[in-house]
Amino acid sequence: MTIRSCVLSPFVALLVLVCNGVPTSPTSASVVPEKAQITVLYDAFGKDPAMQKDWGYAAFIEYGGKQILFDTGNNPDILARNARAKGIDFSRLDFVVMSHRHGDHMGGMTYLLRVNPKVPIYAPKEGFGVYGADLPGTFYRKDPSLAPEQRYYNGTAPEIMRFASAWPGANFQLVDKNTDIAPDIHLLTLVSDKPGTLELRELSLALNTPEGLVIVVGCSHPGLDKIVELATSINPRIHLIVGGFHLVVAPDPDIEKIVTALHDRFKVEYVAPGHCTGEPAFTALKRTFADHYVYPGLGTTLTLNAPPRQSAQMP
Repeated sequence: MTIRSCVLSPFVALLVLVCNGVPTSPTSASVVPEKAQITVLYDAFGKDPAMQKDWGYAAFIEYGGKQILFDTGNNPDILARNARAKGIDFSRLDFVVMSHRHGDHMGGMTYLLRVNPKVPIYAPKEGFGVYGADLPGTFYRKDPSLAPEQRYYNGTAPEIMRFASAWPGANFQLVDKNTDIAPDIHLLTLVSDKPGTLELRELSLALNTPEGLVIVVGCSHPGLDKIVELATSINPRIHLIVGGFHLVVAPDPDIEKIVTALHDRFKVEYVAPGHCTGEPAFTALKRTFADHYVYPGLGTTLTLNAPPRQSAQMP
């Protein structure tokens, strides 16, 4: 229904222009509205029989004329199968966002790079990180009293020391601060202070749409409430949050605290929780958000209009 209305409206408008004698051109007659939607390519729950479930996350985002891959899931073969099932060609990607360095989000990287080896990949910058890193040559203490053969670089360190990534030749763009990567497309960066993920840097994607901000999260290790609070510096109206809320092992009081913050404090309009959100959190979010809870199972395509909804199946 959503796609049909998008196609018919320009056609009807064109007929009106022609009937009123307004000249048209082949260019104006063939204009197709830009897509604004998110397709879930990797997750462990869903209804699409053509897709293979697995623990991990990846989403294909179309917004502002850009095609974006957010994370690559856990397994390259499964990512490839799921992309083919949805008719998505990674060679046409404008850029990729890697949320963090856990294997269930970067495991499909080898397939991505086989299809599109030079695509820009925005990834968190961490000291000696898996995506590569650099440090100034002044980062370590020096002792000039040592003989040259006992000193790093014979006592003359390079100005910048660069460290390899796990994927040599990949076009990584390392991010350690909030960054605008295209009009109305933003990266948010926070560092986790939680046990088990201490000092892990995570990127989230924020789309500033006419309906408000759409936030795509990988695992929300720094805390979903902190990510949303940071996002409000771009736009205080949060239209939709999609992805992993990281409540999969959280006790009920912690789940309720996050759900209440999203609903009451931040006034989030819609939620589409997936991946590591957890089954008890799915239940709590559905109870609180009711018809503003959007199902985002594997293979689902969500339109980013008001309200967000599942669109017709992609080819």
